[in-house]
Amino acid sequence: MLNRLQESDIKLLRVFYAVASCNGFTAAEPVLRMQRPNISAAIKKLEERLDLVLCHRGRGGFQMTKEGEVVFQETKRIFNSFDNFVFNLKSLHDDYSGHITLVMMAGLPLSYHLSVSKAVKSTMKKFNDIHVNIQTRLYNEVEHVALSGECHLVLSTYDMVKPESVTFHPVEVTCKGRLYCSPSHVLAKYRDGLPDNVKIGDYPAIGISGLSSANYISDDTRMAIQTFSDSYDGCLSAIMTGEYVGLLPDYVLTNQAAGLGLVPVGKSLFEFSHDLFVMNGKNTRLNPVLRHLIKEISYFIQKVEK
Repeated sequence: MLNRLQESDIKLLRVFYAVASCNGFTAAEPVLRMQRPNISAAIKKLEERLDLVLCHRGRGGFQMTKEGEVVFQETKRIFNSFDNFVFNLKSLHDDYSGHITLVMMAGLPLSYHLSVSKAVKSTMKKFNDIHVNIQTRLYNEVEHVALSGECHLVLSTYDMVKPESVTFHPVEVTCKGRLYCSPSHVLAKYRDGLPDNVKIGDYPAIGISGLSSANYISDDTRMAIQTFSDSYDGCLSAIMTGEYVGLLPDYVLTNQAAGLGLVPVGKSLFEFSHDLFVMNGKNTRLNPVLRHLIKEISYFIQKVEK
C-alpha cells in the first residue's frame, strides 16, 4: 500500500487522470502521447502501488471501479491545486502563462455557460499560453472549493453570510425564483394565491443542501422541509413526482423545465432573489489574467441579461 508519494507515483497518477478523464485508454493516447500498451502498463503499476483495482477494461469497454472514482476525484484535487500553485508562482515573476481553474455552480443556465465561454476566449486571446479548466460543483461545495485552493475562481449565486476568507466580486445580476409545484399537485390550482384555510406547512417540501434556511420562511409561513437535494436539478425531479413543493430559480423554467408545466404556488409567496458572484479565496493572487477574466465574465453575463 502507498504510504508516501514519489515522483514516479505522480507520473502514474497523471496517466490515470488522463485515462479517466477521456473515459478510455484509446482516447487518452493522443493526450498522453503514449501507446496503449504503455498506458496499460502504467495503470497496472499504479494499481499495484495503491493495492486497488481502479478500472475494468475488456470487451465491455472501460469502466472505473468505486475505488477508481474516489482516486480520480482526489487526483483531480491534487492536480488542480498543483496547477494553481504553478500559475501563482509564475505570476510573481510577471509570467502569466499556465492553467486557470474556474468552477461554476451546477445548474446555472446555458446562457451563463455561453457567456463564460466568451469570457474565456477573450482572456486566452489577450494573454498568451493560458489554458482554462472549467468544472462544476454543487451549491453546498462552492465555498469550500474557493477556500481550498482547488480553483482560482468560482461563479455561483450565494445567499449565506459571507465569510471574510472569501472575496466576492458582484456580477450585478440576480437570479430570481419562487415556490413551484407540479401540475398534478393539489396546490397547482392556487397559482394566484392561497386561501386562508390552506397552509403551506401542511404539504411536504424539498430543500437545497447549503441554502440559507431563511429562504424557507415567508412572513409567518414556513415550508415543511421533509427531504433535501444537492442541486436544483435534483429538486426539480422531486417536484415533478407531484409529492413535493420546492424552490426553483425562474431560469430553470426556460431551460431544464421548459414545457413541463410547473406552477408557481401562491403567487409571490417565498419569492427569492440571489445575487450572482465571482468568488475567490483570500489566498488566491488576483493577477491581471484573473482580473481580466472576472471583468469579462461579468460583462458577458450582464449582456445576456439585458
